[in-house]
Amino acid sequence: MNSPEQSQLGKASAYADEYDASLLFPIARAGKREEIGVGTQAPFFGADMWTAYELSWLNLRGKPQVALAQVVVPCETPNIIESKSFKLYLNSFNNSRFTDASGVLALLRRDLSEAAWRGAVLQAAAPPSIGVKLLLPDMFDREPLQELDGLNLDRLDVECSRYTPAPDLLNADTDETPVSEVLTSHLLKSNCLVTGQPDWGSVQISYTGSPIDQEGLLQYLVSFRNHNEFHEQCVERIFMDIWNRCKPAKLAVYARYTRRGGLDINPFRTSYPQALPAAVRTARQ
Repeated sequence: MNSPEQSQLGKASAYADEYDASLLFPIARAGKREEIGVGTQAPFFGADMWTAYELSWLNLRGKPQVALAQVVVPCETPNIIESKSFKLYLNSFNNSRFTDASGVLALLRRDLSEAAWRGAVLQAAAPPSIGVKLLLPDMFDREPLQELDGLNLDRLDVECSRYTPAPDLLNADTDETPVSEVLTSHLLKSNCLVTGQPDWGSVQISYTGSPIDQEGLLQYLVSFRNHNEFHEQCVERIFMDIWNRCKPAKLAVYARYTRRGGLDINPFRTSYPQALPAAVRTARQ
Protein backbone atom coordinates (compact mmCIF):
# COMPACT_ATOMS: atom_id res chain seq x y z
CA MET A 1 0.00 0.00 0.00
CA ASN A 2 1.10 3.58 -0.64
CA SER A 3 3.00 5.50 2.01
CA PRO A 4 2.80 9.31 2.46
CA GLU A 5 6.45 9.68 1.43
CA GLN A 6 5.64 8.18 -1.98
CA SER A 7 3.04 10.85 -2.72
CA GLN A 8 3.57 14.12 -4.62
CA LEU A 9 3.62 16.08 -1.35
CA GLY A 10 6.59 18.44 -1.22
CA LYS A 11 7.67 17.57 -4.77
CA ALA A 12 7.59 19.49 -8.01
CA SER A 13 4.57 18.24 -9.95
CA ALA A 14 3.49 18.39 -13.56
CA TYR A 15 -0.10 19.59 -13.73
CA ALA A 16 -2.06 17.43 -16.15
CA ASP A 17 -4.98 19.24 -17.73
CA GLU A 18 -6.57 16.22 -19.41
CA TYR A 19 -8.64 13.86 -17.27
CA ASP A 20 -6.47 11.31 -15.44
CA ALA A 21 -7.89 9.15 -12.64
CA SER A 22 -4.48 7.58 -11.97
CA LEU A 23 -3.40 10.79 -10.21
CA LEU A 24 -5.40 9.88 -7.09
CA PHE A 25 -3.15 8.56 -4.32
CA PRO A 26 -4.86 6.59 -1.52
CA ILE A 27 -3.09 6.06 1.82
CA ALA A 28 -4.21 3.33 4.22
CA ARG A 29 -5.81 4.47 7.48
CA ALA A 30 -4.71 1.33 9.36
CA GLY A 31 -1.18 2.32 10.36
CA LYS A 32 -2.09 5.55 12.14
CA ARG A 33 -5.15 3.93 13.71
CA GLU A 34 -2.99 1.21 15.17
CA GLU A 35 -0.69 3.90 16.57
CA ILE A 36 -3.53 5.54 18.55
CA GLY A 37 -5.05 2.29 19.78
CA VAL A 38 -7.98 1.81 17.40
CA GLY A 39 -8.70 -1.92 17.36
CA THR A 40 -10.38 -4.03 14.74
CA GLN A 41 -13.69 -2.40 15.69
CA ALA A 42 -13.30 1.38 15.83
CA PRO A 43 -15.30 3.11 18.61
CA PHE A 44 -16.45 5.76 16.16
CA PHE A 45 -18.48 6.38 13.03
CA GLY A 46 -18.29 9.40 10.75
CA ALA A 47 -16.82 10.74 7.56
CA ASP A 48 -14.30 13.09 6.01
CA MET A 49 -16.17 15.94 4.35
CA TRP A 50 -14.26 17.72 1.60
CA THR A 51 -15.07 20.92 -0.28
CA ALA A 52 -13.35 21.46 -3.62
CA TYR A 53 -13.37 25.10 -4.71
CA GLU A 54 -11.30 24.74 -7.89
CA LEU A 55 -13.21 22.47 -10.24
CA SER A 56 -13.55 23.32 -13.91
CA TRP A 57 -14.03 21.57 -17.25
CA LEU A 58 -15.02 22.43 -20.83
CA ASN A 59 -18.40 21.94 -22.46
CA LEU A 60 -18.59 20.45 -25.96
CA ARG A 61 -18.03 23.90 -27.49
CA GLY A 62 -14.87 24.44 -25.45
CA LYS A 63 -16.41 26.94 -23.04
CA PRO A 64 -15.15 26.60 -19.44
CA GLN A 65 -17.60 25.49 -16.78
CA VAL A 66 -17.08 25.81 -13.00
CA ALA A 67 -18.57 24.22 -9.91
CA LEU A 68 -17.95 23.52 -6.25
CA ALA A 69 -17.79 19.88 -5.23
CA GLN A 70 -18.79 18.52 -1.83
CA VAL A 71 -17.37 15.05 -1.18
CA VAL A 72 -18.17 12.74 1.74
CA VAL A 73 -15.74 9.87 2.37
CA PRO A 74 -17.01 7.47 5.10
CA CYS A 75 -14.43 6.77 7.78
CA GLU A 76 -15.11 3.04 7.23
CA THR A 77 -13.18 3.23 3.94
CA PRO A 78 -9.72 1.65 4.27
CA ASN A 79 -7.99 4.70 2.76
CA ILE A 80 -7.77 8.44 2.95
CA ILE A 81 -7.15 10.27 -0.32
CA GLU A 82 -3.97 12.33 -0.14
CA SER A 83 -4.95 15.96 -0.69
CA LYS A 84 -2.32 17.02 -3.25
CA SER A 85 -3.20 14.04 -5.40
CA PHE A 86 -6.85 15.10 -5.11
CA LYS A 87 -5.90 18.59 -6.30
CA LEU A 88 -3.88 17.23 -9.23
CA TYR A 89 -6.77 14.93 -10.16
CA LEU A 90 -9.28 17.80 -10.12
CA ASN A 91 -6.96 19.92 -12.27
CA SER A 92 -6.89 17.14 -14.84
CA PHE A 93 -10.50 18.04 -15.72
CA ASN A 94 -9.50 21.55 -16.84
CA ASN A 95 -9.20 20.89 -20.59
CA SER A 96 -11.44 17.85 -20.79
CA ARG A 97 -14.80 18.17 -22.57
CA PHE A 98 -18.08 16.91 -21.17
CA THR A 99 -21.64 17.04 -22.42
CA ASP A 100 -22.84 18.37 -19.07
CA ALA A 101 -22.07 18.36 -15.35
CA SER A 102 -23.56 14.90 -14.89
CA GLY A 103 -20.62 13.37 -16.77
CA VAL A 104 -18.16 15.07 -14.42
CA LEU A 105 -20.17 13.98 -11.39
CA ALA A 106 -20.22 10.34 -12.54
CA LEU A 107 -16.44 10.25 -12.95
CA LEU A 108 -15.83 11.90 -9.57
CA ARG A 109 -18.05 9.34 -7.83
CA ARG A 110 -16.45 6.40 -9.60
CA ASP A 111 -12.82 7.45 -9.24
CA LEU A 112 -12.97 8.71 -5.65
CA SER A 113 -14.90 5.61 -4.58
CA GLU A 114 -12.32 3.33 -6.18
CA ALA A 115 -9.43 5.14 -4.48
CA ALA A 116 -11.07 5.28 -1.04
CA TRP A 117 -12.06 1.58 -1.10
CA ARG A 118 -8.94 0.27 -2.88
CA GLY A 119 -7.62 -2.88 -1.25
CA ALA A 120 -10.84 -3.65 0.62
CA VAL A 121 -12.44 -7.07 0.37
CA LEU A 122 -15.90 -6.28 -0.96
CA GLN A 123 -18.88 -8.47 -1.70
CA ALA A 124 -20.02 -6.40 -4.68
CA ALA A 125 -18.14 -6.14 -7.96
CA ALA A 126 -17.80 -2.37 -7.60
CA PRO A 127 -16.91 -0.36 -4.46
CA PRO A 128 -19.75 1.44 -2.67
CA SER A 129 -20.13 4.94 -4.02
CA ILE A 130 -18.99 7.79 -1.82
CA GLY A 131 -21.07 10.95 -1.68
CA VAL A 132 -20.37 13.65 -4.26
CA LYS A 133 -22.47 16.75 -4.89
CA LEU A 134 -21.79 19.47 -7.46
CA LEU A 135 -22.88 23.05 -6.80
CA LEU A 136 -23.17 25.01 -10.02
CA PRO A 137 -22.77 28.82 -10.12
CA ASP A 138 -26.50 29.52 -9.81
CA MET A 139 -26.30 27.92 -6.35
CA PHE A 140 -23.21 29.74 -5.08
CA ASP A 141 -25.12 32.50 -3.29
CA ARG A 142 -27.02 29.88 -1.27
CA GLU A 143 -23.85 28.73 0.47
CA PRO A 144 -24.00 29.88 4.10
CA LEU A 145 -21.19 31.00 6.39
CA GLN A 146 -21.33 30.03 10.06
CA GLU A 147 -19.02 29.35 12.99
CA LEU A 148 -19.22 26.12 14.96
CA ASP A 149 -21.83 26.13 17.71
CA GLY A 150 -20.76 25.68 21.31
CA LEU A 151 -19.05 27.29 24.28
CA ASN A 152 -15.76 28.78 23.12
CA LEU A 153 -12.79 27.44 25.09
CA ASP A 154 -10.60 30.24 23.74
CA ARG A 155 -12.12 32.61 26.31
CA LEU A 156 -9.97 30.92 28.97
CA ASP A 157 -6.70 32.62 29.94
CA VAL A 158 -4.48 29.55 30.19
CA GLU A 159 -0.73 29.08 30.12
CA CYS A 160 0.40 26.92 27.20
CA SER A 161 3.84 25.36 27.09
CA ARG A 162 3.39 22.00 25.37
CA TYR A 163 3.19 21.80 21.61
CA THR A 164 3.13 18.08 20.87
CA PRO A 165 0.03 16.02 21.76
CA ALA A 166 -0.21 15.68 25.52
CA PRO A 167 -3.22 13.52 26.45
CA ASP A 168 -2.24 13.66 30.13
CA LEU A 169 -3.65 17.22 30.12
CA LEU A 170 -7.14 15.70 29.75
CA ASN A 171 -9.21 14.80 32.77
CA ALA A 172 -12.86 14.62 33.82
CA ASP A 173 -14.35 15.04 37.30
CA THR A 174 -16.05 11.73 38.00
CA ASP A 175 -17.44 13.08 41.31
CA GLU A 176 -19.62 15.60 39.50
CA THR A 177 -23.04 14.99 37.92
CA PRO A 178 -22.72 14.01 34.22
CA VAL A 179 -23.32 16.81 31.74
CA SER A 180 -24.00 17.20 28.04
CA GLU A 181 -22.12 20.07 26.48
CA VAL A 182 -20.58 21.35 23.27
CA LEU A 183 -17.16 23.00 23.39
CA THR A 184 -15.29 24.72 20.55
CA SER A 185 -11.90 26.22 19.83
CA HIS A 186 -10.32 28.08 16.90
CA LEU A 187 -6.80 27.34 18.14
CA LEU A 188 -6.25 23.94 16.56
CA LYS A 189 -3.09 23.89 14.45
CA SER A 190 -1.10 20.93 13.23
CA ASN A 191 1.31 20.36 10.37
CA CYS A 192 1.29 18.23 7.25
CA LEU A 193 2.71 14.78 7.96
CA VAL A 194 5.16 15.01 5.04
CA THR A 195 5.89 18.68 4.27
CA GLY A 196 5.47 20.23 7.71
CA GLN A 197 3.29 22.99 6.24
CA PRO A 198 0.79 24.38 8.78
CA ASP A 199 -2.83 23.25 8.87
CA TRP A 200 -5.24 25.59 10.68
CA GLY A 201 -8.61 24.51 12.01
CA SER A 202 -11.55 25.03 14.31
CA VAL A 203 -12.76 22.09 16.37
CA GLN A 204 -16.03 21.21 18.08
CA ILE A 205 -16.24 18.61 20.84
CA SER A 206 -19.67 17.35 21.92
CA TYR A 207 -19.96 14.89 24.78
CA THR A 208 -22.14 13.45 27.51
CA GLY A 209 -20.38 12.31 30.67
CA SER A 210 -18.38 13.51 33.63
CA PRO A 211 -17.46 17.20 33.17
CA ILE A 212 -14.22 17.58 31.25
CA ASP A 213 -11.77 20.10 32.66
CA GLN A 214 -12.01 22.93 30.11
CA GLU A 215 -8.60 24.48 30.78
CA GLY A 216 -6.89 21.12 30.35
CA LEU A 217 -8.89 20.45 27.18
CA LEU A 218 -7.83 23.78 25.66
CA GLN A 219 -4.20 23.17 26.57
CA TYR A 220 -4.48 19.71 25.01
CA LEU A 221 -5.85 21.10 21.73
CA VAL A 222 -3.05 23.70 21.65
CA SER A 223 -0.53 20.87 22.16
CA PHE A 224 -1.08 19.78 18.53
CA ARG A 225 0.67 22.97 17.36
CA ASN A 226 3.95 21.32 16.30
CA HIS A 227 2.49 17.89 15.54
CA ASN A 228 2.84 16.40 12.04
CA GLU A 229 -0.23 14.43 10.97
CA PHE A 230 -2.98 14.57 8.37
CA HIS A 231 -6.30 16.20 9.26
CA GLU A 232 -8.20 12.93 9.50
CA GLN A 233 -5.54 11.42 11.74
CA CYS A 234 -5.49 14.41 14.10
CA VAL A 235 -9.26 14.25 14.62
CA GLU A 236 -9.12 10.51 15.31
CA ARG A 237 -6.26 11.07 17.77
CA ILE A 238 -8.29 13.77 19.57
CA PHE A 239 -11.30 11.46 19.69
CA MET A 240 -9.33 8.51 21.07
CA ASP A 241 -7.47 10.59 23.67
CA ILE A 242 -10.69 12.08 25.04
CA TRP A 243 -12.45 8.71 24.82
CA ASN A 244 -9.72 6.93 26.76
CA ARG A 245 -8.83 9.64 29.27
CA CYS A 246 -12.25 11.15 30.05
CA LYS A 247 -14.45 8.11 29.31
CA PRO A 248 -17.59 9.96 28.18
CA ALA A 249 -20.78 8.03 27.52
CA LYS A 250 -21.10 9.81 24.17
CA LEU A 251 -18.52 11.74 22.16
CA ALA A 252 -18.29 13.54 18.82
CA VAL A 253 -15.30 15.45 17.44
CA TYR A 254 -15.65 17.67 14.37
CA ALA A 255 -12.94 19.85 12.81
CA ARG A 256 -13.16 22.30 9.95
CA TYR A 257 -9.74 23.08 8.48
CA THR A 258 -8.89 26.08 6.35
CA ARG A 259 -8.51 25.29 2.68
CA ARG A 260 -5.18 24.56 1.05
CA GLY A 261 -4.75 24.03 -2.68
CA GLY A 262 -8.43 24.81 -3.23
CA LEU A 263 -9.57 22.07 -0.84
CA ASP A 264 -10.80 22.02 2.72
CA ILE A 265 -11.08 18.81 4.76
CA ASN A 266 -13.54 18.50 7.61
CA PRO A 267 -13.38 15.20 9.53
CA PHE A 268 -16.22 14.15 11.83
CA ARG A 269 -16.07 11.24 14.29
CA THR A 270 -18.86 10.18 16.64
CA SER A 271 -19.32 7.32 19.08
CA TYR A 272 -23.00 6.94 18.24
CA PRO A 273 -25.00 7.02 14.99
CA GLN A 274 -26.17 10.50 14.01
CA ALA A 275 -26.50 12.65 10.93
CA LEU A 276 -23.36 14.30 9.59
CA PRO A 277 -23.01 18.01 10.29
CA ALA A 278 -24.24 20.33 7.59
CA ALA A 279 -21.50 21.31 5.13
CA VAL A 280 -21.33 24.93 6.27
CA ARG A 281 -17.97 26.67 5.99
CA THR A 282 -16.52 28.94 8.65
CA ALA A 283 -15.14 32.42 8.06
CA ARG A 284 -11.56 31.16 7.82
CA GLN A 285 -12.43 28.65 5.12
